[in-house]
Amino acid sequence: MAIGIFDSGVGGLTVYQTISQHFPELDIYYLGDTARVPYGSRSPETVISYSMDCARFLVENFKIDTIVIACNTASSYAIEPIKKTFGVNVIGVVQPGAESAIKMTHNNKIGVIGTRATVRSESYVKALKALKPDVNVYQTACPLFVPIVEEMLIETDVAKQVVQMYLLELAGSGIDTLILGCTHYPLLKERILEKFPHFNIVDSSLAIIDCLKELHINTRESGIREIYLTDESPAFETLKHVLAGGVMSKKAVL
Repeated sequence: MAIGIFDSGVGGLTVYQTISQHFPELDIYYLGDTARVPYGSRSPETVISYSMDCARFLVENFKIDTIVIACNTASSYAIEPIKKTFGVNVIGVVQPGAESAIKMTHNNKIGVIGTRATVRSESYVKALKALKPDVNVYQTACPLFVPIVEEMLIETDVAKQVVQMYLLELAGSGIDTLILGCTHYPLLKERILEKFPHFNIVDSSLAIIDCLKELHINTRESGIREIYLTDESPAFETLKHVLAGGVMSKKAVL
């Protein structure tokens, strides 16, 4: 059996990379819905519909027994519909991230950054409160982070200034732990820690590894790595050598 990973675009390649590194013999199929990116500005109904299309592509074309939703927005809305429809294991990025944050925080103050849709859904707030009702959660949408990553402006002064702009207020709230609520954001981890070295950073892609281990799935396969995109993506061409080991993409029709 194999793992299918999908995202609204190419940010989920951070999750693909992490899983690939931890399970080198696992068969992994990645789908980026680059024709309809971003999901972060869509309605919940549209996000669910798009997510179902992505799950269907993976299940019908490959021997998938587990789907990883590497999109925070889709994780906020589509986990249960996919489970119910396709009968496979489904792991999102929200719950693992929330669990890691609760373990990391020392002062019970946690920050969440993500797309506007992820922040609006309050999915992390709900997950954190369910784990620890008295936790204090502070959220900020960071819409400029995605283009900074996709244009590989990570090392620039622009990136440093935008990090400062978005996170200064969160830092002022006294948080000690920050959840990176978008799969693009781990590429900005160093910039964030330069400005705010006291933050405990939660990268959900790392938390997913423990979830996969708990499923006890067969991770000894052929080590297949295939990446599918629904449309051409300049961002993929920019990031593929950094996150995908140079694997070439194939066309997906949903």
